[in-house]
Amino acid sequence: FQNVLKLIVAVCVHFFQIMKQVPVKFDLKTLHIPTYSAEKLSSMKDMDWNDFLQRVCSLLDSPEKNTGAARSKLNLLYYLCTVAVHKEVASRLISSQLFPILIQQLRAAANWDIRAKVARVIGLLALHTSELGENVPVSEAIILLTELIRENFRNSKLKQCLLPALGELLYLIATQEEKREHPRECWVVPSAAYTVLMRCLREGVRLFHC
Repeated sequence: FQNVLKLIVAVCVHFFQIMKQVPVKFDLKTLHIPTYSAEKLSSMKDMDWNDFLQRVCSLLDSPEKNTGAARSKLNLLYYLCTVAVHKEVASRLISSQLFPILIQQLRAAANWDIRAKVARVIGLLALHTSELGENVPVSEAIILLTELIRENFRNSKLKQCLLPALGELLYLIATQEEKREHPRECWVVPSAAYTVLMRCLREGVRLFHC
């Protein structure tokens, strides 16, 4: 277990150092929600938080009918990247109804730019989450990321976007399970996820920012 954990740490640190080289910016004019800071979000009362979250989920779950709608969704994801680096906000978001919607977008979004940014949000949430709720479907996200990497194994650009999220989720589960006496069913990690990570390392994946 310790050897696997060390491998995951090495992969995640290397991948995310590269990904963080590009600052994430969002356009205030086309963001159809209030642009609260992470500090503001972390101190919100439940009613205001739920209202904000409902608006975010509604926009993220909307269909990509045209280029403008896709750009609007990407802009929302850029904003989520900026607040996901706050530990309290990350812990709150990953345990909310937003996380299943992120998984759904990762699975079904027609635009691969959107899928890539969804993966980045997921990875940042996993990286900065300090406490993981017992019912958060992280296993579903891991299975999906593993499948997408295997299906697109020869596409290095897609792998460089998907692998950091997979690595961070695995590390998050490992650290959270160390705090608990019994593993959670929703945190079960398929062996294929470790196999994919090892295969990517053996292939010598060259990563650049998304």
